[in-house]
Amino acid sequence: MHSIFENHFIQHTVMARICEITGKTYMKGNKVSHSNKKSKRVFNPNLQTKTFYIPEEDRYITLKVSAAGIRNINKKGISACLKEAKEKGYLAK
Repeated sequence: MHSIFENHFIQHTVMARICEITGKTYMKGNKVSHSNKKSKRVFNPNLQTKTFYIPEEDRYITLKVSAAGIRNINKKGISACLKEAKEKGYLAK
């Protein structure tokens, strides 16, 4: 007997929802209804795909960063943030 769901298990390459600068990832929590019933849900980080210019290397880099990561880059500079992210293991590039 063949299942109708048999062909739907195709492997896809999915990028993780992780900020490449701060390492922020999803959080688990409860969805609370008006009647105060609780069911599990996921809070995803506010990720944006942004292209940044690195003047020291005279090239552009595309990163998936959270809003907090963009603020860090504006505050510290892209080079310092990339160095910090590589040390912490958030950025493999």
